[in-house]
Amino acid sequence: MTRLTADQARRVAVAAQGLAEPRPRGPVTRAHLRRLISRIQVLQLDSVSVAVRAHYAPVFSRLGPYDRDVLDGAAWSHSARSPRLLVEYWAHEAALMAVEDWPLLRWRMREYTHGRWGTEIVKKNPRLAEDILAAVAELGPSTAGQIEAHLESEPRGRKGPWWDRSDTKWVAEALFASGALTTATRVGFARHYDLTERVLPAHVLAREVDDAEAIRELTLRAAGALGVATEADIRDYFRLSPKQSKPAVAGLVAEGELEEVEVAGWSAPAYLRAGRTVPRVDRGTALLCPFDPLIFFRPRVERLFGFHYRIEIYTPEPKRQFGYYVWPFLLDGRLVGRVDLKAERTNDALNVVGAFVEPGHDPAAVAPRLAAELQTMASWLGLSQVSIGERGDLVGELRQVL
Repeated sequence: MTRLTADQARRVAVAAQGLAEPRPRGPVTRAHLRRLISRIQVLQLDSVSVAVRAHYAPVFSRLGPYDRDVLDGAAWSHSARSPRLLVEYWAHEAALMAVEDWPLLRWRMREYTHGRWGTEIVKKNPRLAEDILAAVAELGPSTAGQIEAHLESEPRGRKGPWWDRSDTKWVAEALFASGALTTATRVGFARHYDLTERVLPAHVLAREVDDAEAIRELTLRAAGALGVATEADIRDYFRLSPKQSKPAVAGLVAEGELEEVEVAGWSAPAYLRAGRTVPRVDRGTALLCPFDPLIFFRPRVERLFGFHYRIEIYTPEPKRQFGYYVWPFLLDGRLVGRVDLKAERTNDALNVVGAFVEPGHDPAAVAPRLAAELQTMASWLGLSQVSIGERGDLVGELRQVL
């Protein structure tokens, strides 16, 4: 059995995510984006916008400053000259994925016939689902509020019992989860639903994939995106169940698509994508948002990098250890620090609320490289400066550099 050191596993993981390659010198194009998605598979969506929304960040981390209109156009518009490249679905959590891969998740759409949450609300409102589909067919791309206003299905302001959402919103979300509706566009991050057949190409809708083949393909893609990973790591990437992922991994090993390997310090067997080379040099420098595919499975982050990471958005401020929206800093293939970032438009600044260096790393060596990434990020966000707060053992060095 092949044996990898912990450093080799870390290098494989970073390289598999496209973080060890030079960034493009010219403008980032749809072709760059297509190659990136084929590699990392998903861009997770999240509503938090304290610095920049989550789906924009992994592209910046790998390709550098880019025009976000390129991603918006790929995800939420369509024309004969520029066909839609991405579509939204529950691929990891809510995420953008390649349009061509939508059929790989039909099995999940069948599981979510009555939605992912609040299924009892949906089951109690079968007529409402029919009415919503009819309304969208008539209106075209519409928000839940626009659909509700059109239907006048309930008095305005009367809300259902879940998360203060109306029944219309819950049923629209269920129709999205079941594949009957999808996102045509987003305006101010608000989802505008449309009939899936008006958004996705006919050949994508017509493609049927056997459930077992779909699970095999998702498992293989997850393994490729991760580079080297345990079965649990692979399972998490597309949120498969053990019942799905374990036979799929075993089958891919038998086919020679995956190689079982032993990683020093890992308690479980790991799997390496066949043909994957092991880099000899540490590469990869980037700020990583909390939902970056390299780090969104926290047990693997700790195993790969010795980096304990938790998002503290829902932690009361006095109890936060590092901050509200903390970005780990990858420097030459290692996680060496973390920064709590906030884009402050009124001050025209990217505010480093807090900055912290990891044990064993020299703040004087980390600060200049981190400062350069922060300045690049500020410029990308249209902010003229980087401001430094008071929290953390790295703010002094950063302030001196900047």
